[in-house]
Amino acid sequence: MRLCGFALAVLLVFNSIAFAQPEPSKARLGEKIPNLTFKNEKGKTFRLYELENKKAIAIVFLSFECPISKSYSQPLSEIAKEFEDYGVTIWGLTTNDDDTAADVAKAAKKFDLAFPVFKDERLRAADALKADITPEVFVLDGNFVLQYRGRIDDMYGERLKKHAKINYNNLRQALAELVTGRPMSVTATRAVGCPIFREERVIAKDGKVTYHRDVQPILQQHCQECHRPGEVGPFSLMTYKQAVNWAKDIKDYTHRREMPPWKISEGIAFKNERRLTDKEIKTLADWADNGTPPGDPKDAPPPRKFPAGWQLGTPDLILTPDDDFLLGPGGRDVFRCFVMPTKLAEDKYVAAVEMRPGNPQVVHHLLLFVDTAGAGRTLEKAAQEREKNNPVIDEHTGKPSKYDKGPGYTRMMGVGFLPRAAMLGWAPGVQPHWMPEGVGFPLPKNAEIVMQIHYHRNGRAEKDRTQIGLYFAKKKIDHPFQAAAVAGGTGSGPLRYFFSIPAGNDNFKLDGDAWAVKDFTMLSIIPHMHLLGKSISISMTPPDGAEQKLLAIKQWDYNWQEMYFLKEPIRVKAGTKFHIEASYDNSDKNPLNPYNPPRKVVIGEQTTNEMCFVFLGGYSDSRLPILPLSPLELTAPKK
Repeated sequence: MRLCGFALAVLLVFNSIAFAQPEPSKARLGEKIPNLTFKNEKGKTFRLYELENKKAIAIVFLSFECPISKSYSQPLSEIAKEFEDYGVTIWGLTTNDDDTAADVAKAAKKFDLAFPVFKDERLRAADALKADITPEVFVLDGNFVLQYRGRIDDMYGERLKKHAKINYNNLRQALAELVTGRPMSVTATRAVGCPIFREERVIAKDGKVTYHRDVQPILQQHCQECHRPGEVGPFSLMTYKQAVNWAKDIKDYTHRREMPPWKISEGIAFKNERRLTDKEIKTLADWADNGTPPGDPKDAPPPRKFPAGWQLGTPDLILTPDDDFLLGPGGRDVFRCFVMPTKLAEDKYVAAVEMRPGNPQVVHHLLLFVDTAGAGRTLEKAAQEREKNNPVIDEHTGKPSKYDKGPGYTRMMGVGFLPRAAMLGWAPGVQPHWMPEGVGFPLPKNAEIVMQIHYHRNGRAEKDRTQIGLYFAKKKIDHPFQAAAVAGGTGSGPLRYFFSIPAGNDNFKLDGDAWAVKDFTMLSIIPHMHLLGKSISISMTPPDGAEQKLLAIKQWDYNWQEMYFLKEPIRVKAGTKFHIEASYDNSDKNPLNPYNPPRKVVIGEQTTNEMCFVFLGGYSDSRLPILPLSPLELTAPKK
């Protein structure tokens, strides 16, 4: 269950009980809330009714493990500072029974929160306010009457699904209306986040499935790559207690195969597959359903050891950005492109690439591209000048942000130009490997490597400077790595590939064919769509042979785009037909739709455009293209 791969996020597992209510809860609205009391880490008591001179009090339930809750650390602090002079106080409450008051204070300091946070002992406040979610906010007027409950804003349409932009700042609006004496325009919204657990855990002493003997090996193999201290997972799964805390989440997400985050639903075998067997999924469910017994510690496997340093030895060339990139604590994920000159005096072939994130807690995945035209450098220069004169605007506050600064340029989809070639990618759990003997990535002299990193925010300001290690081929390279694309379109004729997706269509379909112009050996597959993508698949049919499904992704997620390397290379014959099918959702039901209301979306490089490609990588006995260079050449071979 490695909560990693292209695209982390990650990542991010929490309870799957359906809290998506048709209507938001209106419990306790218009009622006076009792005098809630809390203690800080020093034992000092704080009483709600001591805030009687305030115009408004916001009580927000938080979790320092829930990724959605953590993403609101900065916005809530900004709101607390903004409204402090207007007679508004914000209190944060945590509901994790395992935390002490000292733990809560330490976490609040780590996330640089600008308001006090207390532990909600025995969930007294959660029960009094009928709170179910973290983060969920409750706004009281000066008489301690509940006037608003629900979300902070509409950044999330559902768990881990962010809207393209924030349209409703509900907490700010509620506070502004109370401060100015205006009537409340909205009193209840549905909060999106992690559930507050109320049930008492009953731990079984023993059972047919135990943690140490049966569950711990699965977590070691599939989860701990990301779910350990300092890594991208939002919580650790290194101990029995941690596994018990997240047992129901583990069961539910693995049952739906949302974790591990392996998007391929059918097809051939690939390297680094993050997939559980049916037996492993059943083992996790049986353990969660039968009291999570620990079992005998003597049955536990040895602790997993994680590699440190360069795994393939010292690289021939190490590339890294000129400076740190400063990532802000909250907001949408960032896709940042860094331009790194190789300064090679001669052409080289790369036999292996190893990638080392500078800050594994926020590096979700990365992709590498070769640039020989200086296009990336031009984009970086323009972006740096633009960011200098027009600072990035914080989507929560509407003010210039002091974060998301450093070398490179931000580009959500692709790198902003047509690169010379793609050169591998990385996600947690992907191990570096050598190319087959005699095969290498061409790297022309003076070329630049453009590295696109998908940064996943963790609620704190973080710095990163990732390193790339290149290993040059020491033996003769007979077969340069080649790549070609199969495109999707609609209608007929050459113009079918210049498609447009009508507004409101929730199942727009594209397809396309391409035929191999010569024999080649296939090593990798990269499907590519943008925010409207729903599903994509590719199959191949050899001359006079049966069709074979290579890859199908039924639930496309642009956050999890990956370069899939075949477990065993496939020898492709000339005349082999490749067929792709894809579907798109351009309706208002798609929370990732960049337009609200939906608009017609056309093919293009921008985030708000769409694409439909599957890139095939491999090598042949000649350096001629393995597929037609242009969709306009995609015609069936003559028999």
